[in-house]
Amino acid sequence: MFKIGDKIVYPMQGAGIIEDIEENVFGGEKKQYFIIRILNNNMKLMLPIDNIEKSNVRSITSPSDLEETLSSINDSESSLDESTNSKQRYQANVEKVRSGSFEKELEVFSDLSAINKNKPLNTSEKQLLMNTKKFIIDEIALSKDITENEANDLLNNVISFE
Repeated sequence: MFKIGDKIVYPMQGAGIIEDIEENVFGGEKKQYFIIRILNNNMKLMLPIDNIEKSNVRSITSPSDLEETLSSINDSESSLDESTNSKQRYQANVEKVRSGSFEKELEVFSDLSAINKNKPLNTSEKQLLMNTKKFIIDEIALSKDITENEANDLLNNVISFE
């Protein structure tokens, strides 16, 4: 279970920190909530503690796991299926990001970046690429205790499109 101060990832929102645990009454029901500050936009979210598993919230990736995942991204096979249209590809990629998995986010970023290098992405995919990159950068920065610029440089250095 999480506690105040834990660094977490909330799928489709990004990396954040649990700042507090509060008890509130909504709809006549008293529940405990995690108060999470999302780094991406400094937004605060209230997440019922009993919904934590359904939400796919997870602890940030450890520095060693992060290094291992980043170093293996260029060795992994692309999950791109050239026969899918952009709408199908977008849906599949959104599901990967929703999973909350750092590896899946990195896969989406890598795949969309590779496509974008060869031809422009549509608006939805371009937005997903930008959001996913931001989620990854925030997680790298939190995990390695570095600045966003340093995390961005690290990400750019490990992703290659040969």
